[in-house]
Amino acid sequence: MAAAPKTVNRNVPAKRAEFDTSPDKEVLRLYPLADDTAIEPAMSNDNKPKTPKDTHYAKLRRAHRDEKSSSAPAFRRRQPVPPGETAADGLVRLYGLHTVRAALDNPRRRIRKMLVTRNAAERLAIADLTALPFETEMVEPKVLDKVTGSDAVHQGVLIEAEPLKPKRLDALGDTALVLVLDQVTDPHNVGAILRSAVAFGAGALITTARHSPHESGVLAKSASGALEHIDQIEVKNLADALGQLHEAGFQTIGLDSDGPAELEKSFSGEKIALVLGAEGKGLRQKTRETVTTLARLDMPGAIRSLNVSNAAAVSLYAARKFLASSE
Repeated sequence: MAAAPKTVNRNVPAKRAEFDTSPDKEVLRLYPLADDTAIEPAMSNDNKPKTPKDTHYAKLRRAHRDEKSSSAPAFRRRQPVPPGETAADGLVRLYGLHTVRAALDNPRRRIRKMLVTRNAAERLAIADLTALPFETEMVEPKVLDKVTGSDAVHQGVLIEAEPLKPKRLDALGDTALVLVLDQVTDPHNVGAILRSAVAFGAGALITTARHSPHESGVLAKSASGALEHIDQIEVKNLADALGQLHEAGFQTIGLDSDGPAELEKSFSGEKIALVLGAEGKGLRQKTRETVTTLARLDMPGAIRSLNVSNAAAVSLYAARKFLASSE
């Protein structure tokens, strides 16, 4: 016997559903239907009630989801060199009071041009722009905003200069402490690491020719002038470079969160090279196999990891303290 047809309760106002997709709202709104519009139960092809995922509302949700996924990019890439960071002829644009002051005081730095506001010139103690051995121009802050982009904190001064040439490992000077980076690519991190390296008296920063950031305004600004105060050595093969450091008498210590010993208890000898890897993947396997020892930072707190630039600062402090006690 056929089932009796279901009736529609017209005492409850029927409603239709629509998504409000305006930029600041993503909500499901219900609107009353006309009085003579009946709502029938959703049925599948086999004459059975549809499951919730097949309802009208579910279709609206899926349509809205598909529209968003097709129109929005899945992710945003960080630009290796932001707009405004490079100039013509392979020059780099450096900005910020500490960055520019250090560049002006570095005899190795070849500056071609300076854009500076009146206030920044006073803070840099530049009394006569015409006395500088390169092109200079007094400008309004909005000119620098346009050149560097809205995200750059230029502090009223920018220079265009030749990049500093990296040195070879065999040119490493007489130093007891160096820092080695294994494919650390973020310029903010590398800049902060440079700043800590100079603060704790490291003699050089060693990086690979590939998978390392180029000199840029972002890197230099993060370094706060340190870029001009430390030798930067570029190598093609990191494992070979570590071997050369061993021959030169360095103990190479790879920082690893699962290292077998605490860093403070791992130091020995008179020369130390601290080796740090990129956040996430850490040291590469070949690097782990080549260093003298693997060590960890002792962190008794709830968080067991640090940003690579923070880890570098803590490690440099510990190494410098050990070297000072051994003198």
